Amino acid sequence: MKINTKVAAAVLGLVFLGTAAKAQSLDDARKAINAEQYQKAKSMLKNLTVTEASKDENYFYLGWVYLIQDEPDSAKLWFNKGIAVNPKSALNYVGLGAVARLDKDQNGMNTNFNTAVSFVKKDSKPYVYIGKSYLLSPAGTPITPADANAAITILRKDSTLNPKDPEMFIALGNAYLSQLRNSEAYGSFSSALDVDPKSAAADVALGVISKYANNFDEAEAKFQAALALDPNYGPAYREWAETDLRWALSDPKQAAKKAEGVDHYKKYLSLTDMSVESQMRYADFLIYAHDPADYQILQQVATGLSKSASSNLKVYRYLAYSAYENKDYANGLTAMNTWMTKADPKRIIPEDYLYLGRLQIASGNDSLGVQNLQKAYSLDSTQADVFEEIAKSDFAHKKYVQAGDAYKTYIEKSHKATLNDYLSEALSYYKEFTTQYYSKATPKPIPDTSLLTKADTAFSYIQHKAAAPVAIVALYQAREQDYKEPDRNTSKGLAKPYYEQYIALTLAKTPLKDTDKPFLAEAYDYLGRYYELAAKDDVKAADSYSKALTYDPADKQALDYQARHKK
Repeated sequence: MKINTKVAAAVLGLVFLGTAAKAQSLDDARKAINAEQYQKAKSMLKNLTVTEASKDENYFYLGWVYLIQDEPDSAKLWFNKGIAVNPKSALNYVGLGAVARLDKDQNGMNTNFNTAVSFVKKDSKPYVYIGKSYLLSPAGTPITPADANAAITILRKDSTLNPKDPEMFIALGNAYLSQLRNSEAYGSFSSALDVDPKSAAADVALGVISKYANNFDEAEAKFQAALALDPNYGPAYREWAETDLRWALSDPKQAAKKAEGVDHYKKYLSLTDMSVESQMRYADFLIYAHDPADYQILQQVATGLSKSASSNLKVYRYLAYSAYENKDYANGLTAMNTWMTKADPKRIIPEDYLYLGRLQIASGNDSLGVQNLQKAYSLDSTQADVFEEIAKSDFAHKKYVQAGDAYKTYIEKSHKATLNDYLSEALSYYKEFTTQYYSKATPKPIPDTSLLTKADTAFSYIQHKAAAPVAIVALYQAREQDYKEPDRNTSKGLAKPYYEQYIALTLAKTPLKDTDKPFLAEAYDYLGRYYELAAKDDVKAADSYSKALTYDPADKQALDYQARHKK
């Protein structure tokens, strides 16, 4: 039988055309979005805006992809195109409201959300996406209780309109989870699974709850359950990777989990078409890992992304962060300046100012660097650690009062301070006093004795809280008490108990270090001076000076005493 090739070709063409159309349905595009295959979803949706140009939903979901990728300007463009196609498109008004919210335009958000609701008829999806809009958050910015509650309110309303929508239950669970209301989140995710037992997203969400509860075995089981339903569901591997990382960071015995996490993340990347967007998410993962080796990888990934014409500008943030951690300060500062000058100001987060300040300090521009570290704290009070960095910078530049104040603020606000930070605070104030005391400026400044009081407060705290008295602290307490003497040549003995404590603590150590000997000589010199000038006890004075010479044969004060009392 002879086959008509023209007819066959036509039939085959229809078959392929039908397959392509099916592969590019809106339903498939939404599945791609849920699987975080954003590049694939955008390609499909752009095609749908041509082949099904009259359907406003196509424009909305395309805009939504841009929105969750932190590109609100592009998202707004597509939402407006959807409204042009259908002026009563509730979903696209939701999109505009979401953009307005991210732009901190409260009136614009309310107006667009209200307009969307006014157009809702039978379809409850606009309520779902209003709820999701409240959960959109720039990188590094937590969802506020007010936004979470707004999402919960609208999603609960939708649950009465469409109690069979698993997407709604997952969004509601995410709202609860953002506020650590884990029991309610668990109930919502479980409801999603009841409605759709084949929802890989619901299993993954339940695994996330277990992750945050540090129930890592249960979390892994949920991710495996999701992959049993859909072996190509990339988000399961991403959450598994992030669970591995959390597991490794919380338990030193599970350090190998970090490498496993990297493997799972690579699997996630392979399932999300290795798009720029997927690699950007990988960059977020590497930043969260806070591992020196990961910052090396991050810089390589970010450098590659920066060469892509389709890259999000945010890649310069990754370049800056990783370059700083890798001590590549020049390139880091260039990248950070690019990000800070070109990014929409609304996209700048407190941590950007933190890294900008660090890079400026590392590059020698401490004044600007300190200002930006302070800016980071003013925008996010959880960034109190910046005061330790500010203090170190100020101390290095001999701004001792500022350094002491910064250490004091760090101690008060960070809740991470150690006794070493109290020591640094005390030494900063002490150093400023001695700088004033020995100043050769004309007119000579009057040393500020309140600095000694501040130093003594911190020194005393250390001795009170330490498991045992600290010798070097006793030495500095002795010195600052000696400076309080009206006339150091006619000592009242204010420093005597501290120098004696220093001697006792130091001589109790075995073996004695050579570095301790000059300080022992100093302590015995003081006791010699005290016994000679204040106590008028030449026997004890001679003994003290003799011991000073034991530790420093060239000790000037002791030799001078012996010369004056030579018979």
